[in-house]
Amino acid sequence: MDVLRRRKTISLILKLTVWFCGILTVGILIYILLFILLRGVPKINMEFLFGEYNSDTLSAFSSVVTTIEMVIISLFISVPIGVFCAIYLTEYAKRGNKTVKVIRLAVDTLAGIPSIVFGLFGMILFVKLLGFRASVLSGICTLSIMILPLIISSSEEAIKSVPDMYREGSLGLGAGRLRTVFRIVLPTAMPGILSGIILAIGRIVGETAALIFTSGTNVLKNPTLDLMASQRTLAIHMYMLASEGLPHSKEMAFATGSILIIIVFLVNYTTTKLAGRIGRLSDE
Repeated sequence: MDVLRRRKTISLILKLTVWFCGILTVGILIYILLFILLRGVPKINMEFLFGEYNSDTLSAFSSVVTTIEMVIISLFISVPIGVFCAIYLTEYAKRGNKTVKVIRLAVDTLAGIPSIVFGLFGMILFVKLLGFRASVLSGICTLSIMILPLIISSSEEAIKSVPDMYREGSLGLGAGRLRTVFRIVLPTAMPGILSGIILAIGRIVGETAALIFTSGTNVLKNPTLDLMASQRTLAIHMYMLASEGLPHSKEMAFATGSILIIIVFLVNYTTTKLAGRIGRLSDE
């Protein structure tokens, strides 16, 4: 009886600890969101969202366009490379292959490198050696390398989670390996792959250190899709506003932070819904 009572007591303590940590985490998140949104949302207006940048409006329109541009093009470069690399590692490479070990070591190493190091690397390679200058293109190339390990790791785990009987059934019906991968494995693993893409989008949207060295801190009065132009993203725009000495710049930095939070929420919500729909279609 003493042993049973002790086990129940320990189980209750552990359960309460888990609940406390969960509530504390959610509470801190809610506090941070409310702290930013309550100060930033009232400052958001049409001039700030769509107006021309000047010392009065401090418009974020150009930064919003640059951020969306970087997200789309960076994912367009990194997602195919990352997914195909994960397919090779899980479906084609032999177990114990030295090449696989080298690739996984490189992925793990890149995933742990601080963003400031990526920024210095991008500045030396893309800005100086390749002559891209401090531009959106230099920032996109740097971001594509940064998010590649994340996409490879998440895609690999998602593909690994697909039951082997799906592959065996497809091969048993006469389908080739390539057809099995693209018609059976990838649709089933797509929710997990999209989860990795969500994390990659979050890293792109919130990145500052690497982009200060590569894309620059300039803000254009009117947005442009010129990849060779030097422009700032929303995260850099928020950082620069918080550092400037203008009377209302810090308040507008909170407004920029609120826009970032809203964009990330909308992207996460949309992608999660899309992943759920794809998962239901693959089950059917």
